[in-house]
This record gives sequence, structure tokens and C-alpha cells, in this order.
Amino acid sequence: MVTQTDGARVSDRVFRHLCQAALSGRYEPGDKLPTQRQLAAELGVGMAPVREAVQRLEQLRIVEVRHGDGMRVADWRRDGGLDVIAHLLFGEGRPERELMGVLMEARRLVLVEVARLAAIRRSPEQAAALARIAAEMAEAPDARTAQLLDLAFFAEMVQASGNLVFVLVMNSVRQVYLEWEKVFQPLVAEHRELAGHYRRAAVAVKAGRAANAAAAVGRLAEIQESRLLASLS
Repeated sequence: MVTQTDGARVSDRVFRHLCQAALSGRYEPGDKLPTQRQLAAELGVGMAPVREAVQRLEQLRIVEVRHGDGMRVADWRRDGGLDVIAHLLFGEGRPERELMGVLMEARRLVLVEVARLAAIRRSPEQAAALARIAAEMAEAPDARTAQLLDLAFFAEMVQASGNLVFVLVMNSVRQVYLEWEKVFQPLVAEHRELAGHYRRAAVAVKAGRAANAAAAVGRLAEIQESRLLASLS
């Protein structure tokens, strides 16, 4: 039964229940799910929350609803988008280390290319903003401030890269980052020790040294990745 004991809306809880069932491997792509009426009875909720949850699952391309054929699990590995990542990682509250490793690897590879492009395309204003944020990182009074500066630094660098796809990816990542900020806090553990890496990246971007910028960001992301994965061991 799905209840509202933690303050979440009933439809949110139904969504999480169905999402986990679809993404956990309990069902294979193409498997037929119970009808919405059956789900409402099984979960002890009304039809409205079930309909709302199913609509969200359709938007994420996790399930497919066809008239006369009912509801089936979609091949989300083939058709799903970046929005599925958060539900894979945090479906049960605590992220799996292996999945987080995949996410951090992708983050590192993307940020290296972002840094390379930023060094080539940045405006003087963007270069100055990166230098300012890097300086603020060295003086950040706490982890919360450091996290926000880390996010601001890479958001500015993504903008400086001039690549719209990277900008949109960053928008999606930001939502996950902020919603689960405590999980991601190890990214900025001992942030004053990391400040030099931000500064070197900012200096390289300002100077237009693409290889140096990519190397500095790659090293920073590598350290952050290592610390985050160690926190999940």
C-alpha cells in the first residue's frame, strides 16, 4: 500500500513505486504491467494518483500505454533520456556505487571537452567570472558554499564552451545535484585543497590554452570522482 506518511504527494509515491519496478529489472522491456485499476487496488490509492504517475512514466519513456494493449515497460535503455539517470541512481534512496561511477566518468569526460572548448570560445567576461569563482572557492567558509561555487564554476564554463547541448545537459544535472546535494558533498571535500585546480583551469581558459584547461579540469574531476566513490564504499 502507498501512503502519504512522509509528506510526499500520493502520486509521487505511486510514481516512485512504479518507476523502481520498471528500472530495477523486475520487469523486462515489453512486459505487461497490471492495469491502472489493478494498480490502484493493489496500492490502496485512487485512480487519479495512478493516472498522474503513469503520465510521468510515459514522459520519461519508461512505460508505453497503448489503447487495447494496456501498459508495458518500454526499452528505456534505448529510448530513455538523461532524466532517467536520477531515478536509476536514487530510486531506493542511496545510490549504487557502480551507477555513480558511470555518472562520474561521463561527468569527467564531458567537463574535459567543455574546458577545451571554453578556452577557445570564452568571452573576456566569462574568463573573468571563472577567475572570480575560483578565487572564492579558496575562501569558501563551508561545504555548502563550496558546492554552490563548484556548480557555478562549471555552469559558467559550460556557457563559455558555446555548446547548447552541453548547456542543456548541465541544466538537467543541476536539478539532480541540488536535490541530492548531501550525496554529492564529497565532490568538494577539503575544498581549499582543490582551489588550485579551479584556479589553474580558470587561468588556462583565460589564456586560451585548450590543452592546459582540459588537463586541469580533468585532474580536478578525477579527484572529485575518487572522493565521491570512496564515500559510497
